[in-house]
Amino acid sequence: MGKLLRSYLFWTYERGSFHYDVMVTLILAFIFVTPHFYNFGDHPQSEKLAKGSVLVKPAGAGNYIFDIPAASVHTDGGPLDAQLAAQIESVSGSVTMDRYQTITEPQGKVTGYRVWAHR
Repeated sequence: MGKLLRSYLFWTYERGSFHYDVMVTLILAFIFVTPHFYNFGDHPQSEKLAKGSVLVKPAGAGNYIFDIPAASVHTDGGPLDAQLAAQIESVSGSVTMDRYQTITEPQGKVTGYRVWAHR
């Protein structure tokens, strides 16, 4: 039994042999099955933004998409357009807002605003 384990450990079998195929199968099973049972921490991050931060995405020549968290905008602090424009201008300077869209969770809670603007 010790000789068998040692030969597996040092990979002494010829390609195409039964033991070689067993080792390759075990390696492939480890690669494809392990992520279903163990969290390696390599999942994509969510796009939740912290208060005061603005995510800017280019959308063509001179066009931009801004994602602004709802915590940065106060519903009782004046017109929403003006608050969104102030958040954008603090990051990118003077731009013209084309339109905006409210971003909500499936439960209906407002999480942020997506603004399309251009220079």
